[in-house]
Amino acid sequence: MTNQEKYQLRLKRVNDAIALTEPDTIPFIPIVQCFPYLQAGYTMADILYDTDVSKARKSLFGYLDAYEPDALMGHSYVNIGQGPILEKALPKTTRWAGMPGDVIDKNSIHQFIEFPVLEDDEFTQFFTDRSGWIMNRGMPRTTGLLEPFADFTVNSMGVYGSHSAIAAAVSTPEFRQMIQTLWEINDMSSALAPRLRQLDADIEAYGYPILTTGFAGVPYDGYSDFLRGTLDGLADLYERPEEVMSYCEEQLEGTLQMVAAQGKVMPGKHVFMALHKGMDGFMSDEHYRKFYWNHLQIIINAIIDAGMVPYIYTEGKYNSRLECLKEVPKGKVIYHFEEVDMVQAKKVLGDVATVAGGFPVYLLDYGTKEQVIDEAKRLIDACAPGGGFIFETSCGMDLAKRENVEALAETVRTCGKR
Repeated sequence: MTNQEKYQLRLKRVNDAIALTEPDTIPFIPIVQCFPYLQAGYTMADILYDTDVSKARKSLFGYLDAYEPDALMGHSYVNIGQGPILEKALPKTTRWAGMPGDVIDKNSIHQFIEFPVLEDDEFTQFFTDRSGWIMNRGMPRTTGLLEPFADFTVNSMGVYGSHSAIAAAVSTPEFRQMIQTLWEINDMSSALAPRLRQLDADIEAYGYPILTTGFAGVPYDGYSDFLRGTLDGLADLYERPEEVMSYCEEQLEGTLQMVAAQGKVMPGKHVFMALHKGMDGFMSDEHYRKFYWNHLQIIINAIIDAGMVPYIYTEGKYNSRLECLKEVPKGKVIYHFEEVDMVQAKKVLGDVATVAGGFPVYLLDYGTKEQVIDEAKRLIDACAPGGGFIFETSCGMDLAKRENVEALAETVRTCGKR
């Protein structure tokens, strides 16, 4: 069988599962994240500074040869080759393996540092002078490289002769250095991007679909993650609901435009959406429907209308949200679960959408082979009948034991055949 034939066979298994039918065998798609790189003997610091992508290439093809999954998922979430770029940008919201000072472990995935960027007394400016707020407040607070923008303003420069005033303002030593560094970042990014695209193209030519290539986000997640932080974002649902909704509606329009643009260049591809703040207990059912599901449902339908497949990655517990998730077109959506009652999820969603995930990664890290096998069989027995099931790990495998991943792959291949 040629690589192209293997690619089509694997893709058919995934598409059959999405269409709620039983493929010849259950699609096996662990979320790899750090696992291939660590198993190949590299640190994640090595991968973050792998600007020619050679270490990532060796790791990923070694993983594919060893486990023969039905698609590759999660390999690009680790910022391959981005280390030198991050060093120049100085993001205040990110910690990464290999960064100066070794702030996090050299084998850790990057860490997101959340804090309120939009402060309580800035909402009027945020909604009336968005560009000014982003330039003077948002960018300097989140990116060290962009701190010179904190004092940059054109309001006092007048109209006539403003070019001279602007020229002077951007010619300070700090601005000159910032602009030079931005040029360097652009050159580095322009060199890295085609190498990453070629890596993905070579993986698919080798016979393995890459499951998620498009991206979208829930507007409230953006509000909470990048503007207000988790605690202030939740308080705002009670204290300033009109402002929250105004921002979410604004972001929804931009997201729909982005989805439509992706559909023109990626027909048939899968669009990844991570649900950060929709988990059980984070907000009431009423707030979930109004501020979260309301927009998520619209985006899901837009992705489908654009000819793509929504891949919805639910983070945290999601037992109380299942009745909302079923309100989508039949046989068009993949729901991945980190932590949910998979029996109940299959019962509620099984005749509407594909369920995936639910296999606890901690068993691969700390469990025995027997525990891995038993849990895999339990999931297959509960979710495979009738189709609409993709076997995925709950999250990235990272530090999984090789022997446990081998046992998992063998169990799914043996027990997952129709």
